[in-house]
Amino acid sequence: MAIEKKLVEVTVKADGGARIPLGIMNTQQAISLPDGLPVEVSHPDHEPGTTDVFIDKDELKRQSL
Repeated sequence: MAIEKKLVEVTVKADGGARIPLGIMNTQQAISLPDGLPVEVSHPDHEPGTTDVFIDKDELKRQSL
């Protein structure tokens, strides 16, 4: 049986505060991004690409346990 992986939108904040989308990934791909990369991800309980609820990668790790 396949494990269902939730999708999230991954973004980087620009100097002016605007979010620049990097793409839609599953949660495992987002967690695997390099630690030095300052990304935020859409909350996995919301629709990726349309929500304005974002969390940092550490919070995503905690929620994915």
